Amino acid sequence: MDKKNAMRAGVVAAGTTLMMLLMSAPALALTPDDGDDPGPGLSVMETLGLYVIAPIVLFVVITGLVMVLDKSKKQV
Repeated sequence: MDKKNAMRAGVVAAGTTLMMLLMSAPALALTPDDGDDPGPGLSVMETLGLYVIAPIVLFVVITGLVMVLDKSKKQV
């Protein structure tokens, strides 16, 4: 890829990112909407369990199932 194409790709990527940031509405998470009924917050351990430990366990289970149920012939 020559410098002209690289520059064009960089400008397009930067322009697209800038436009997306400028056009997106702010989250306004501090202003509750009508009908909001937030539940109780999660503790640190619940958050770690839900977003760290559970995906790792799920990955290990799927990997184990694939390895155990693999029907291909083993190479010696």
